[in-house]
Formats: sequence, structure tokens, C-alpha cells
Amino acid sequence: MPDTATPVLPIEPPSPMPASPVPEMKTALRRGVRGVCPVCGAAPLFAGWLKVVDTCANCGTHLGEIRADDAPPYFTIFAVGHIIIPGMLWLERAHAPELWVHMIIWVPLTLALSLALMRPVKGATIGLMLKLGFGRPAEEA
Repeated sequence: MPDTATPVLPIEPPSPMPASPVPEMKTALRRGVRGVCPVCGAAPLFAGWLKVVDTCANCGTHLGEIRADDAPPYFTIFAVGHIIIPGMLWLERAHAPELWVHMIIWVPLTLALSLALMRPVKGATIGLMLKLGFGRPAEEA
């Protein structure tokens, strides 16, 4: 008896590379910082606080497959540290306040800066990764 089963073709996931060309680096970064699609600049990049949309509603770029992972928190900690630490050192050197004064000033400022910078930094990282081709499938890279 011949085998009449139809062959099962593997389903390939869609490529995260956009159908339209990615704009120049500065434009992709700027759009990412603003929280819009780095390719078209029209649709939102985020579906929540830090959750990236799966697909751009305007141009169809598969943004959810671009994995920024640990880079945005690292860049945010780096930037916040370079803002907070000099201020702490200056205040200690100039006025030598009590420890509780440092805590009242620097803990909330650190939290506020970290939360304020995380989303723009993640958007810029996704724009950078898209421009550099990090979203390409392995056979195209």
C-alpha cells in the first residue's frame, strides 16, 4: 500500500527584518527614543511599559522578535550612575551632610532617573539592533 500522507512542510517564522528599508542610524535611534517604530515612525513601539509590540501596525516590521534583553538595563545603570555618583561625591565634599540626607536625595532620584530612562533606552537599543541587522535570520546574516 503506497504512502498517501501529505508531506508536512516546516513553518518558518516571519523575518523580523522590515519590508521597507531601515532609515539611517540617527533616525532609527531618535524614533526608538520617542517610542515609535524605528522603521516607519508612525506606530507605537511598546504595547506596555517595556513590552515591545509583536508587529508594527503601520509597516508590518516584526519588532517582537528583536531581543534587546540585558542591554537597556545595562545602559540605563551606566547613565544613571554617571549622573548620580558625581552629584553624591560633590555634595559629600562640599557640605558633608548626614547619611539620611543622602538617602532622601539620592535614592528617589536614582529610582526616578532609572524609570524615566529605561523605556527610551530600550527603544533606542531596538532601533540600533534593527539598523545593524541583529534581527536577521541566521541564513541572511
